[in-house]
Amino acid sequence: MNKFIMANDSDIMSGDVTDVYFEKTKKYLELMHSNPLVTMEVTTQSSVYDYINFTGLNDAISLLESRNIRVDAIPEGTVIRPRDVKGIPVPFMRIQGRYLDFAELETPLLGFLCQASGISSYSSLIKKSLGSIPFISFGIRRMHPAISAMIDRSSYIGGAAGVSGVFSSRVLGIKPSGTMPHALSLILGDHEAWKVQYENSDFRVFLIDTYMDEKFAAIRAAEEFPDIDYIRLDTPSSRRGNFPNLIREIRWELDIRNHKNVKIMVSGGIKLEDIPELIDAGVESFGIGTSISSAKPVDFGMDIVNIDGNDITKRGKFSGIKNVFRCRECHEVRVQISRDAPKCSCGNTMENIMVNYMDKGKITVDEDLNTVRQRSLEEIKNIM
Repeated sequence: MNKFIMANDSDIMSGDVTDVYFEKTKKYLELMHSNPLVTMEVTTQSSVYDYINFTGLNDAISLLESRNIRVDAIPEGTVIRPRDVKGIPVPFMRIQGRYLDFAELETPLLGFLCQASGISSYSSLIKKSLGSIPFISFGIRRMHPAISAMIDRSSYIGGAAGVSGVFSSRVLGIKPSGTMPHALSLILGDHEAWKVQYENSDFRVFLIDTYMDEKFAAIRAAEEFPDIDYIRLDTPSSRRGNFPNLIREIRWELDIRNHKNVKIMVSGGIKLEDIPELIDAGVESFGIGTSISSAKPVDFGMDIVNIDGNDITKRGKFSGIKNVFRCRECHEVRVQISRDAPKCSCGNTMENIMVNYMDKGKITVDEDLNTVRQRSLEEIKNIM
């Protein structure tokens, strides 16, 4: 028995983490000696995101490994609209094989893709809004600890400059990012907490709103430690009033005292819609937690589009084995059955962006995190 109420790797890989109707379907098909060759596609009919940063493919591929199937997909970190220029749903992933070889894995596969893509898509919108201004993902404390690394990985692919999770950072091979908690100031007092942070950290950020008024605490911190990197405000919503104006006030008081080098970082309930005004007020770094980790999942579905060579699917879906073409210049997307590259409306020849990731259960492409993140950062620039 697991100590915690969660599935382990074996539970997921074996197909135990599935919906009961897949177990029933397998049983009925086995009774009928039916195991057709199918092609299934992962699409979304509607999405809260105009652009989806496709993430979670790494876990989906691991889940499907050793099953006698073929997997083609849009590369992780690709930022793309969920429908093409003509309104046809984009297939993000395509699986071909005998249905009974992978039927029970539909539930965990969609879980991997839906939540990770939702987090990275929201993070990408934040990155687009911030431009070169950095943000750190602080959100793992709001979610089940078993998925902390997935949350941080998706946030990082989506554009976060760093993540706070110690375990996540070890798994991902990146250095964890963080400042100091209120607990340090509560135990040591502000000055001693700032001093120990100053003397022992290469990222000198002082949390200033544990005890004192933010403006006077900022002035005191800057005067006692004039070469710090940031002051951080984590002011509770009940005491913020007009938060952007509070930031302006602090920025003004620091500037007239020749502390223009001391930057302002904010955290605590920051959402995408808050960012423009906070930047205008003078914020130069963000710690963003709950809004990222609780981002709405992408509502992916997985549907049969071909059975034993016959194009067929359920009502409301588009049958046939499809390819996804995109223009390198204007990024227009077109979905079609043919493998022949179409001409884009801008005149360029489009490219098929579907990549083979698995053949007969063997992984054919295995990309590292940095490759995926760099692709994502380039793709985010194209979000309108």
